[in-house]
Amino acid sequence: MTAEQLISFARGAPSLDIIDVQGLKDAAARAFDTDPAGMTAYGTSVGYVPLRKWIAEKHGVSPDQVIVTNGSLQADAFLFNHLVKPGDDVVVESPTYDRTLLSLQNLGAKVHQVTLEPDGIDVAELRELLESGVRPKLAHIIPNYQNPAGVTLSAEKRRDLLALAAQYEFLIFEDDPYVDIRFRGDALPSMLSQDTGNVVVHASSFTKTVCPGVRVGYLVGPAALIDAIAKKATNLYISPGMVSEAIVHQFCVSGDIDRSIATVSKALGERARVLGEALRKHIPGATFTEPDGGYFLWVDLPDSVDVDRLFPAAMKKGVAIVKGTDFFTDGGRHSMRLAFSAVTVDQIEEGVRRIAAAMDELAS
Repeated sequence: MTAEQLISFARGAPSLDIIDVQGLKDAAARAFDTDPAGMTAYGTSVGYVPLRKWIAEKHGVSPDQVIVTNGSLQADAFLFNHLVKPGDDVVVESPTYDRTLLSLQNLGAKVHQVTLEPDGIDVAELRELLESGVRPKLAHIIPNYQNPAGVTLSAEKRRDLLALAAQYEFLIFEDDPYVDIRFRGDALPSMLSQDTGNVVVHASSFTKTVCPGVRVGYLVGPAALIDAIAKKATNLYISPGMVSEAIVHQFCVSGDIDRSIATVSKALGERARVLGEALRKHIPGATFTEPDGGYFLWVDLPDSVDVDRLFPAAMKKGVAIVKGTDFFTDGGRHSMRLAFSAVTVDQIEEGVRRIAAAMDELAS
């Protein structure tokens, strides 16, 4: 592999070799054959109705609790725009997804970052925050293989969060796009599935299991909330993309989705393992928790390494990383996020070797 060829650990997207292109082509043909009128019309702001029904059945809720959107980032935006006013308190994990931070800051929210531990958000720290008088509108939680840290929220902490949300009357926003990409251990029940008090709104996406280009995500929540968001969606765009949603629906009902999930999970499991081995070999001073699924591995580097300097030095060596500082309101100066989803196995060790070479150059 030549130095000119960029190896990117920056994008949380699957590489083309693990996307079921043929399956999607077949699903598109079936969609046009089965429902040409439905998929070529404006449709409705709640999304393609058969897909909405399929999602509702998957989560064991009624269809009026589901809205299908153009990707889960738009689902996030709908919820934030609907609920969060300037000055509102909002809880997020520390670190958290950079676009979440940006969206909430742009809305004028008062963002409280609560420490992320190896088993998810520090519930004791959150409880102290609530006891101090902070009354958040919502807590944004990425429960499985968190972006950027790769950690999974434990079963006990899921129950604790539900109890706190009921006691202090805030909404848990369970943002869960990675849930199906598991390559180790057993799946945990979602907070949505354990919610008895209408305190959870759940979002997910077909980006990580089908492909990013379909731009199909969704929100599940109390019917009244979903109805209010659907009215705003009507004003924004009349309806989301019916063609892509109809294709995704055919991909799901045929069972192709299960095969796709198996392919992606197997490939990413191998990439995560190889990345861990390469880090231990080439950057022995790095510490990290290997994820049980998802797309990301979070690396804490020695305090002598400043990622603001490492980032351009690594780019010069032909490798892209994401700086830890992107995921904090304050912090992350000695950390980086590595996405192993878009790199093939043969690129991983070379990519890590280049990061190590950039670190050596900075040290000298």
